[in-house]
Amino acid sequence: MVSTPSFADLRRFFAPRRVALVGATEDLSKFGGRCLRQMLDFGFAGEVFPVNPNRGTVFGRPCFPSLAALPAVPDHVGIVLPAARCAAAIAECGRLGVPFATVFSAGFAETGAPAAAALQAELAAAARAAGVRFMGPNCNGLVDYIAGFAMTSTATVAGPRRPAGDIGVVSQSGGAGQVNVMWRAQELGLGISRQVSSGNDADLDMCDYMAFLVEDPHTRVVLAIAERAPDGTRLRAVAARAAALGKPIVMVKVGRTEAGRSAAASHTGAVTGADAVFDAALRQLGILRVEDAHELYETAMLLRQGRRPAGRRAAALSISGGNLVLLADLGAARGIEFPDYAEETRAALRRLVPGFVGVRNPTDMSAGAIGQKDIFAAAARAIAEDPAVDALIPVITFAPAADIRPIAALAAASPKPMPILWTGRCSDDPALTPAALIAEGHAVYRDALPCVAALRRAMQYGEFLARRAGAEAPRRPEGADRDAALRLLRGAGGATLSEAASKAVAACYGLAPPREALAATAEEAVAAAASLGGPVALKVQSPDIPHKTEAGAVRLGVSGEAAVREGHAAVLAAARAHAPSARIEGVLVQEMVAGGVEMLLGATRDAHFGPVLTVGFGGVHVEILRDVAFRLPPITAEEARGMLEELRLFPLLLGPRGRPRADLPALCDAIARFSWLAHDLGPHVAEVDINPLVVLPEGRGARMLDALILRSTPDAP
Repeated sequence: MVSTPSFADLRRFFAPRRVALVGATEDLSKFGGRCLRQMLDFGFAGEVFPVNPNRGTVFGRPCFPSLAALPAVPDHVGIVLPAARCAAAIAECGRLGVPFATVFSAGFAETGAPAAAALQAELAAAARAAGVRFMGPNCNGLVDYIAGFAMTSTATVAGPRRPAGDIGVVSQSGGAGQVNVMWRAQELGLGISRQVSSGNDADLDMCDYMAFLVEDPHTRVVLAIAERAPDGTRLRAVAARAAALGKPIVMVKVGRTEAGRSAAASHTGAVTGADAVFDAALRQLGILRVEDAHELYETAMLLRQGRRPAGRRAAALSISGGNLVLLADLGAARGIEFPDYAEETRAALRRLVPGFVGVRNPTDMSAGAIGQKDIFAAAARAIAEDPAVDALIPVITFAPAADIRPIAALAAASPKPMPILWTGRCSDDPALTPAALIAEGHAVYRDALPCVAALRRAMQYGEFLARRAGAEAPRRPEGADRDAALRLLRGAGGATLSEAASKAVAACYGLAPPREALAATAEEAVAAAASLGGPVALKVQSPDIPHKTEAGAVRLGVSGEAAVREGHAAVLAAARAHAPSARIEGVLVQEMVAGGVEMLLGATRDAHFGPVLTVGFGGVHVEILRDVAFRLPPITAEEARGMLEELRLFPLLLGPRGRPRADLPALCDAIARFSWLAHDLGPHVAEVDINPLVVLPEGRGARMLDALILRSTPDAP
């Protein structure tokens, strides 16, 4: 059983009472100088102990020769030393009982040098032995606007301290987290609660910081920039807690390329990319993935309000038709609907603007609203109250404060999200700006694209919470026998199981093969074919030939004794020609299954998340189609239906052009059962491939025609 991840209690990490900085100096060209100067200028109210054996004072404060010489034990120690001396400093922290440290120093694993990686391993080992939790190395530190504590060298905190806000930021990158997100968000008018730039994550990792921010009552949205994928088990735990609290996590994960992916033996491996899996996992966990830093804080600006749209139905209102056309185009491309208003809403709009006959959504009030006091806000109120509308985008161009303030008041009071698109300025009050409204808590956008993108993310999060509220936890299917499956795996031997052996394992979870028999001789093949009746398929069985079609070791539609004998000999000859040293278990004689849709069920092992479930349209063209969906197992039959609906070719299962509708309940049940196989056997198998699983017409079920299991190791699991 997988243990529940634990996360560090970081209260004294973010809000220490006493802080020491090892390597403190007055030289502002050095990290230790800038870090200390900015900590003092930021207004930290606790005790600050500079440590440097070569200084008596630093910035007018007593400077101590060592940590052991301090008058009190600090809660948090910053370390700015050459890489080779950091482990000793951590060990000294442990002897004194210091709970937390931040290692700013570079020259560790980020360099790629083996010796530097060894230094990082030594640092982590020293911290474990000392009982010290640390951030870094190679990091830019942290800024806590709630506690009034900054330990960083970047100029983002220079000058008067910004007001605290409700957005938490976790970044493995220093520049991306403190400049691209924190500083630029503040320039926009947003406020930050706490921010970390964690570097190499040799001890504390981004999941520790995210877990703290998820529980933090001062933080309403958590933003994350990941240069490396975090541990999947820990991320799942953080995401589950965030979902339970309704606190959104928005993430940028860099590195979408698949350049480093190794070749895979199964069809599933060939269509499973590391980034595609990460993307699907985030969707499943309710973490919103965005493309860049701008989208992080632009999305947070709307999400921090806590108003979750009930659906994808939006409305837009403007006196500029061009803005509305752009909003409609951008929204439609992202799945946002602009429904017709209820008759009551249309009537209300016509009363507000006499002669306003063509009331539609998006709504162009045009010249009829210009110069009429409060009419725009009244129209917005009528639209916002329409039950067919889940969110409203009021568009402001150039307008007086008397027109802008009522819209802002409506947006603040409405239970529905109301992102404001403000393309101009206030015509009579220079202090009334987008930044001023944002600082008041509004979501204000200067361009249509970020406005629509943020709204779509908010809708996705609302949909996730709604699905989660109505979903049941996955339950082990009746008849699923993990112990029997493991016994078969252990008894197979070798790294690869034959089709027959792989099917036997899958059958332990209730996945049904067609009628078939394994024949060791031509006579047994003839007898099996006669017993099955009708045409049969003949397929060589060898753990050393995973792809029988490519080897020419398959014959389909074979009928009659002579043809069966000839086919039996032919598939064996093809197998020997393809792989002369292959171990041959026999020839599988299988009934022909016609009239269904071929699907792929697969499982691979991801480096971060462990077992990953793959579902798509299958057969020999699976690698060409690449029409697949991913989930972290186990899942329910309802989630399986959601996977199918993500596929481009999903309509094929619904019976297009007079074709019979596929047995979707049987397919969803098979996927759910297979997901438990992937979950249970994940540590023991590298890949599992059922391709094809033929889904028959309604009421007739599904049959696995072929299967392949690659074990994690050639020896016993």
